[in-house]
Amino acid sequence: MTAPAAADWDPARYAAFRDLRLRPALDLLAQVGELPGGDVIDLGCGDGAVGPALAARFKPDHHLIGVDASASMLEKAAARMTQWENPLYSALTQADIAQWVPDAPPALIFSNAALNWLPDHERLIPRLVTTLAPGGVLAVQMPRQGEAPSHRLLREVSAGLFPARALPPQSPVLQAGDYAELLLPLGEVRAWTTDYIQMLDPVPEGHPVRAFTESTAMRPFVAAMSADEARAYVAAYDAALADAYPALPDGRVLFPFTRIFFVLERS
Repeated sequence: MTAPAAADWDPARYAAFRDLRLRPALDLLAQVGELPGGDVIDLGCGDGAVGPALAARFKPDHHLIGVDASASMLEKAAARMTQWENPLYSALTQADIAQWVPDAPPALIFSNAALNWLPDHERLIPRLVTTLAPGGVLAVQMPRQGEAPSHRLLREVSAGLFPARALPPQSPVLQAGDYAELLLPLGEVRAWTTDYIQMLDPVPEGHPVRAFTESTAMRPFVAAMSADEARAYVAAYDAALADAYPALPDGRVLFPFTRIFFVLERS
C-alpha cells in the first residue's frame, strides 16, 4: 500500500476522474450568457481540463487566460495548449488566487472547484466581483461535501490516529443561498445546489472513494505525515469507507457528491 504524496497537486491522480470532475464545469458554463468585452479568466485552471470548452464558447472574441498556483498543473495546461492548432490559452499565469488581480477588468471569471480551497469567502467573492468589467460575469462551482462520509471520515480517522495533531481547516464553502444573499447587492445572481450520484469503478488498490479524494481532499491531511503514518492513515480510511460506501454486486460504488453553483452578472 502506497501513501499519496502531497507536496503539489498530482495531475495524473486528479485526471483519473476527469469526466466526473468536468461535468459540473460544463453545467456551470451552460448558465453563462452573453459577455461584454474583456478577457475570460479560467481561475484555478489546474491542468486546463475546462480550457477546450471555454475556448469553444468564447474564442476568438475573447482572450482566454489560465490562472493557477500549482506549477505541476500549469505544466500540464501548457502541454495541452500545444495539442490544438490554435492555442487554447492566450496566457497561463502562476498566482495565488487569494491575492490575484487581473491586468484589466475581465468579461468572465470562471472558477471550477478552486475557491473552496480558500478562506474568508465573505471578502474574497465580492472582491472578485469588483474586478469585473461592467456587465461582466463571475461563475463559480465548488464542492460542498464536508459533512458527507467521504470528507467527514478524513477528519475522524486523523483525530483517532493522531489526537494531538491539528486538523486542516474545515471547508469554507457556504450554502448556495448564502452566496445569493452575499452577492445580491452587486448584481443579478443565480445560485443552486446539485447532488451528483457518481458511480465509481473498482480500483486496483483500496476503496474507490479514497481513489477519488486522495488527489484533492486528502492532500492536506497526509501533508504532515511520515510515510509510515500515511500508510496507517490510508488503511484506516479505506476500512471506514468500506462501511460508509459498500460495494455493489458488480464491485462499483455509489458516491453521492454535493456541489454548489452561482453565477453573478455585475451591475
